[in-house]
Amino acid sequence: MLERLFRLSENQTSAQTELLAGVTTFLTMAYIIFVQPAVLSGAMFGQPTGMDFGAVTAATCLSAALATAIMALYARYPIAQAPGMGENFFFVFSAIPAAAAAGFANAWEVALGAVFISGVLFLILSLVGLREMIFNAVSPSLKNGIAAGIGLFIAFIGLQNAGLILKDPGTAVKLNAHFTSPDLLVFFAGLLLTASLHVRKVRGSILWGIVGATALAVVFKLVLPHLPRAIAAAPEVTGSLLVQRFAFAKAIVAAPPSLAPTFLRMDLAHALTPKMLPFIFVFLFMLVFDAIGTLIGVCEQAGFIKDNKLPRAKQAMLSDAIGTVAGAALGTSTVTSFIESAAGVEQGGRTGLTGLVVAALFLLALFFSPLIAMVGSYPPITAPALVLVGAMMIQSVAKVDWKDYSESVPAFLTMIGIPLSYSIADGLALGFISYPIIKLLSGKGRDVVWLTYAMAAALVAYFIFVRSRM
Repeated sequence: MLERLFRLSENQTSAQTELLAGVTTFLTMAYIIFVQPAVLSGAMFGQPTGMDFGAVTAATCLSAALATAIMALYARYPIAQAPGMGENFFFVFSAIPAAAAAGFANAWEVALGAVFISGVLFLILSLVGLREMIFNAVSPSLKNGIAAGIGLFIAFIGLQNAGLILKDPGTAVKLNAHFTSPDLLVFFAGLLLTASLHVRKVRGSILWGIVGATALAVVFKLVLPHLPRAIAAAPEVTGSLLVQRFAFAKAIVAAPPSLAPTFLRMDLAHALTPKMLPFIFVFLFMLVFDAIGTLIGVCEQAGFIKDNKLPRAKQAMLSDAIGTVAGAALGTSTVTSFIESAAGVEQGGRTGLTGLVVAALFLLALFFSPLIAMVGSYPPITAPALVLVGAMMIQSVAKVDWKDYSESVPAFLTMIGIPLSYSIADGLALGFISYPIIKLLSGKGRDVVWLTYAMAAALVAYFIFVRSRM
């Protein structure tokens, strides 16, 4: 049955490999189960938004499972979906305050309405094939630049999650020199174990790295209180995430939280008022370009793109649209493809069976949240997986046509724009705007299809009239 549904032999994979890839992808993105409710409820910032933490947790798991299952069964790609990072912060720090400023007492419900409408618009774009046209309009060099840029981005996120790269007011970022801190020791141990096993072509290297890092974190948590006081009281120890956030699971099974406080609470009428319309289009913009960027990055890495086209692209692009609509109805922000899917692809995942495993684990997470919390809530454990996947994805730079500057410069702008702007959507915008302009000015304007010019014009208008006023 699995062979007939997912064509495992044709894709040179096996059920065991797909299972392992699915578990790997899930573990690298499980953090969203805990981050999403913390952000949307305001618990992360000490400023309640009115959204119930438990309900958002349930909505996050259910919307992720639904969207990923659609991707797995309809498009048959190993790409997992969940409420996106970036969109959730925009939801809390932009959409909710704007709704409150407009005089709406139910600000978070109005913001959910904006997400729901953007998802419906996104679904329409997918059904008419416009998203597929956008995907095919991107040049091969730009596609590979996107893949490399996303690789740099997720590696950068991994280094930050590990605590190796810190924020600095003078230089934006700096290196954490406290290499003996528990967080960095867990990260380095996990990275070295993962990389070494990967070099030896050990199946499950990323997953074994996560298991090894978890085991070391457990050991440190048990041993630290018994070390000499001078060591245990050192700032790099007391200030570590291991001391502050890592905790043993107090139970194995827990009852799923109720969905009632957020279910079908979106306010569509107020979301369609003039003051909220810009936020609908911003959500739509972020959804379109984050989804396209991630799809290109993961599919380029997996070798799915043939002759600059992705088979079953329309099917692949429907899942996040449906996921966003369903997610808003359940009570969470924009659902999109997760770049962490690259971890499962790197582990050998090549079919929708990988995604089906991820979907099942999201549903199981509702019942086993204490165990998931122990791993997913301590970033240094999963950070090595992100760094290694980033290293794998950067190989795409070799496929960029570096001798043709009309191709390489936009690809390079995209490549550095994604991590430096901390946004896949903004990095893509740099490439999409510069590509047709450089082609036109260099006398190669006829090489560019009309849709590419239209996208560039739309993005320029977006940044001038919408983004600059936010």
